[in-house]
Formats: sequence, C-alpha cells, structure tokens
Amino acid sequence: MPKITYRVGDETTTVDATVGSSMMHDAVRNDIGGIIAECGGNAMCATCHVYVEDGPVDSLPEVGFAEDEMLDCTAAPREQNSRLSCQIPVTDALDGLTVRVADEQA
Repeated sequence: MPKITYRVGDETTTVDATVGSSMMHDAVRNDIGGIIAECGGNAMCATCHVYVEDGPVDSLPEVGFAEDEMLDCTAAPREQNSRLSCQIPVTDALDGLTVRVADEQA
C-alpha cells in the first residue's frame, strides 16, 4: 500500500493510500484539511488543488485538458507543481509522494 504525505499548514499527515482510488478520495477519507472536493472528483471545481513537493514526481500522469483548465481557477496561485488531486490515480509507484495544500484552502 503506497504512503502519501499531505502537508497542511504546520501539520503533516501520511496516509496509506488505496491503489485504484484518487489522491483526492484518500484525502477526504482521511480528513485532510483543505481538500474540499465539491465536485466529487470530476475536475470541475479545483477545490482539491495541491502542490506536488517531493517523491516520485516522474510517476505522476500528465496534466489533462480539463485539469489544465481548472488549475487556472484555483483559490491559491497556480504554480509549476500545481495539480488537482482528483486527477491523480493512486498507484504503487506513488509511494513516498508528498503534496502540500495551499494556505488559502486550509
């Protein structure tokens, strides 16, 4: 089971992620602050925006068209490492990934 770390403000939480789920669903299941997920994972609200900070970044899927469009609508500024956690499927290859939730969402 891959472990994914979420940083929210000064708190760091590492969760046992579920392969086949999305990072957003695992965040919601584990009460990670700032991951609102209003649209339920359909890349339509940008309330699951995270900054990918460390770990197997090369294992992430490419940013798709819908995700790219929504990243321009986030509460926090879009950065080069911005992603929507709903668009990142959990795989074993993501073990050790660390993401940060923007202060504007926390």
